[in-house]
Amino acid sequence: MTYQARRAGQTEQTLCRLDEIPDRGGLGLTLDAADGPRELFLVRAGDAVYGYVNSCPHVGTPLDWVPNQFIDPSGGFIMCATHGARFRIEDGHCVAGPCRGARLTVVPISVRDGAVHLAAG
Repeated sequence: MTYQARRAGQTEQTLCRLDEIPDRGGLGLTLDAADGPRELFLVRAGDAVYGYVNSCPHVGTPLDWVPNQFIDPSGGFIMCATHGARFRIEDGHCVAGPCRGARLTVVPISVRDGAVHLAAG
């Protein structure tokens, strides 16, 4: 999916509905920003949604080889499909793999009234 970037003065932008993201699943998005497309992804854990730039801190590759598949088979971690690095869902901290100790780049997200928003950052 592609979404237009926020206009000046806007504080947030609706990205999707909460129910479009499976629990313990992900959704990849392309944000159409002024400086070009920005790839990001959302992951859901219950009613909480976390957003990250879709780029592994190890070599910069997208985390998903198959669209929208960002979570490891256990359902407990974000996984880089290139090297198998594992990241905590709630903060993007790498706990296993070649970039252990690094973090995914956070995208500010809010959830309100069943919708997921790109919050002012």
